[in-house]
Amino acid sequence: MAIERVGFIGLGIMGGPMAANLLRAGFAVTVWNRTAAKAEPLAELGAAVAGSPAEVASRSEVTFTCVTASRDVEEVVLGPGGVIEGAAAGSIVIDCSTVAPATARLLYERLAARGIGFLDAPVSGGDVGAKAGTLAIMAGGDAAVFERALPALQAMGKTIVHVGPAGAGQVVKLCNQVAGGLNLLAMAEAISLCRRSGVDPAKMLEVVSAGAAGSWMLQHLGPRAVAGDFAPGFMVDLMQKDLGLVLEAAHETHTPLPGTALVRQLFEMLQARDRGRDGTQAIVEALRLLAGEA
Repeated sequence: MAIERVGFIGLGIMGGPMAANLLRAGFAVTVWNRTAAKAEPLAELGAAVAGSPAEVASRSEVTFTCVTASRDVEEVVLGPGGVIEGAAAGSIVIDCSTVAPATARLLYERLAARGIGFLDAPVSGGDVGAKAGTLAIMAGGDAAVFERALPALQAMGKTIVHVGPAGAGQVVKLCNQVAGGLNLLAMAEAISLCRRSGVDPAKMLEVVSAGAAGSWMLQHLGPRAVAGDFAPGFMVDLMQKDLGLVLEAAHETHTPLPGTALVRQLFEMLQARDRGRDGTQAIVEALRLLAGEA
């Protein structure tokens, strides 16, 4: 039977546009957010607004969560008034947050004990992809649950891959953050060298982005960085949270990640200057500090 009723919990920079795309795809959507005002734009688009995560789940065949950290998703799913209290046996919970793989496995086990399916399905593509419905979605969990949930995932993403059992989606997302962080550093170093050599970095980005060294970061965040536009598509504070999870996983698996550790230290410089709410393109400012320009 086709899924018709979908819930969405967490309506921030990513969650709000993702929920809007579910509405545009024709799903009946029920939403909840800690800050109630963030639900108002979705209500204007036709979403029902619930009073708790449990109420969202009670109205939904598939319930999405997209919150900040492991403790947040545990609270909205397993805590008092949480999803687990309202979700029916046979329904599905999909977490699109970036959390520890161990958290995903815990949620899978606790929900499975009640006959509820679970996928850890973190996303990549930033606010641009969330708005356009072109996110990359990496899903961990049972293959049969993934297949049932796929139509809802397709309303929000373009590349959607079942990557393995519970927790595997989060492992792949951490790998994404490794590659993304190092691409940010490459972007920032290219801009820094170009500027200090007296060449227009906007021209550099135009040609380099079209060649073998091109990347999503160069194409989408490079122009913002050059223009001094540090409004967040993804905040430094959130990237630091993710890179902390990466380095925890690296420690657990004895995996050396020297480049990732360096990127985290550069973002630490920005946080020390109260710039944690800037977008990650502000890494260029960390290099300006190292060069003695600020």
